[in-house]
Amino acid sequence: MNKKSIKFPDWVNKDNPDVYATNVMGGVTEQPNLNKDKSKKRKKKQELNVDDLVKGILDNNKMILGRAITLIESSSEEHRKMAKLVLKNILPNTGKAIRIGISGVPGAGKSTLIEAFGLYLIKQGFKVAVLAVDPSSSRFGGSILGDKTRMENLSKEENSFIRPSPSGGSLGGVTRKSRESILICEAAGFDVILVETVGVGQNEIAVRAMVDFFLLLMISGAGDELQGIKKGVIEIADALIINKADGDNITRANLAANEYRQAFKYLENATKGWNTQIKTCSALKETGIDEIWNMISDFEKTTKNSGVFEERRKDQQLSWVKAMTENHILDDFYKNPKISKLLLSIEKEIKSGNLLPTEASDML
Repeated sequence: MNKKSIKFPDWVNKDNPDVYATNVMGGVTEQPNLNKDKSKKRKKKQELNVDDLVKGILDNNKMILGRAITLIESSSEEHRKMAKLVLKNILPNTGKAIRIGISGVPGAGKSTLIEAFGLYLIKQGFKVAVLAVDPSSSRFGGSILGDKTRMENLSKEENSFIRPSPSGGSLGGVTRKSRESILICEAAGFDVILVETVGVGQNEIAVRAMVDFFLLLMISGAGDELQGIKKGVIEIADALIINKADGDNITRANLAANEYRQAFKYLENATKGWNTQIKTCSALKETGIDEIWNMISDFEKTTKNSGVFEERRKDQQLSWVKAMTENHILDDFYKNPKISKLLLSIEKEIKSGNLLPTEASDML
């Protein structure tokens, strides 16, 4: 057919129609790359050796600081060996910070207090690290905390570092990871290490064994069933703080403080030569925060003069050795092929009712 006899649209050049859209209908032979920048492969995270990590920690490089703690938290044997070398190299730069454990009943306002306390300390010229000991989900093992969102203002400060660390659902995890994370933060130059625990129970006992001062946060106007506080946890506290002492709650907070003062007369102090202090504060209104720090400073001065501070640190080192040894023994026990095989048969026998738990334990 003659091209001249064909009617083309007005927008087509009638003398040379092949160069227009009619020529495109055959398709594109090669697909164009419309996202050249996105097609480039992302650069892999830089591999860091022991020297890189040590230097980064001592330089207070927060990115490397986070990666060093991640290395510590790893269950990989290779990572553990590397972490040991890092810790060995930074050890001379540790031990200079004051370590403070903070716990409390749910709803007591731990995060609000920690943020207000941390911001106050930074204004005083200190560097503050917050390590949140998280018992984790026993099912999935991940951290359930969102501390950087809960302490938004504190996380923005240059002289702060916040790290939620999952324990993996075991006290052994709390002990190993948190102790080593404390050392890393101290080597990075942080003056105050705040160790927050979730809930009230065995975690608090573990944390007590790794801090200098243990602070228990309470609220007024809550019944015993809500407080959920056990006598054992109260006995390990160096200070008991009644939070939310503001507005209409001030009177109730003061009454609660007086009740606890009476109760503590019959309890043994957690630290030799130091009377457990009962105080009120409002983390929300930032009142009483300076009194808490003055109290802790007084505690540090008193216990260092008496030698109790250094004695506790040495005892904690021995506790650490014992806890780590027990963890290694348990790990080796459950990794043993014979034990794994025996456990499978024992589980079947226990579930079928053919074997007593005491007998099974003896067999293992």
